[in-house]
Amino acid sequence: MRLISGHLPWEHTLLHPPVYPVLTEDITCDCLIVGGGMGGAMMSYRMSHSGADTVLIDKKTVVTGSSHANTGLLQIANDKSLTSCMNTFGEENGVLFYKLCQQAMRAILELPGKLDIDPQIMERSSLLYASVPEDVPVLKHENENLIKHGFDSEFWDEDTIRSHYSFSKPGALFSKGDAETNPLRTAHSLIQTAHSGGVRVYEHTEALHYEYNADGVICHTENGRIFAKKVVFAMGYETQEMKKDRGAELINTYAIMTEPLGSLPKWHEQSLLWETARPYLYFRTTPDGRIIAGGKDEALTSPERRDVRVLSQGQRLIEELVALFPELRGVQAEYSWGAVFGTTRDGLPYIGEHPEYPHCYFIEGYGGNGTVYSMIAAELLADTLAGKIRPELDLFSLTRPAKPAPSPAVM
Repeated sequence: MRLISGHLPWEHTLLHPPVYPVLTEDITCDCLIVGGGMGGAMMSYRMSHSGADTVLIDKKTVVTGSSHANTGLLQIANDKSLTSCMNTFGEENGVLFYKLCQQAMRAILELPGKLDIDPQIMERSSLLYASVPEDVPVLKHENENLIKHGFDSEFWDEDTIRSHYSFSKPGALFSKGDAETNPLRTAHSLIQTAHSGGVRVYEHTEALHYEYNADGVICHTENGRIFAKKVVFAMGYETQEMKKDRGAELINTYAIMTEPLGSLPKWHEQSLLWETARPYLYFRTTPDGRIIAGGKDEALTSPERRDVRVLSQGQRLIEELVALFPELRGVQAEYSWGAVFGTTRDGLPYIGEHPEYPHCYFIEGYGGNGTVYSMIAAELLADTLAGKIRPELDLFSLTRPAKPAPSPAVM
């Protein structure tokens, strides 16, 4: 599955990433992690603190899958609002999901001083604005639920928004405790730090097939076998080619990064910006004075068709950026790219066991908050592998009954 099209922006920020060997012999381990994207990176980092003998493999170079196309917005709030989660899963489970995202965000914000490479994680506020006036009551209700359950949130009216930004909208929710990151540096730094902590990492080592036995799993690669007591599959959207119950609905999404700007427009705290419309637009700044814009989601097509659409969709994103900040008229995109993006029917990721794969666990962090989901998964699965029961995994069960996604009216 070719996941990415276009010109990606992150390579110039890490010119000499760590490299790892190819597996050339039979080895054993307590835990094998398959996939070197953000999910595998988070899991390997967490396992490096567990004392378990852990191996990470990737069939290509690590951090070259969909995590490479990540735009680096990290938030407590989700594509599916707290109100909608409460309506779908019940108040207790809806709040539990948001609390887990909050805990994961706090853990992510603690990472920079612990990693071998600066991940460029910076705390940011967020503004979720009403795309149309009809969405204002929805935002007010969401604000009430967020505050009731202990989350940071303020409702801003049109005048308040105008006083903080060079645009105005009918209403918005303003919150703190989110972050932006450089996803390439973050994933590489997690893997490198895990490697320094004892995790063995092998690149260009493809899992050809697996034997599921009573005492573990044998992973066959071209040049050696891996005898593992447990396996964690963190292959992102490529997991959809492995399991018959695929779970994710895949689409194409697009993003641009502008050239460096002499100065940014009036933009309060360089907050993360997104909207109530679905599919939504989103915007963020970068440490070197650029702007990232993303969205313009559309039905999944062939990679060749997506290649053609990158420039036209990128131009549409520039137009949306200028519509929001007219003083940016004339700005150009230095990078434009498209990628496969997946969501689940009920809006939650899949994390945990599957009955058809003994001794195995899956991390399927589908949705707009995949990095945060990866941190949740790493914490829950590392505890599980250590023998600790984490009932929260029931919420993310791979075999849970399908529930419909919410209508746009309830975000």
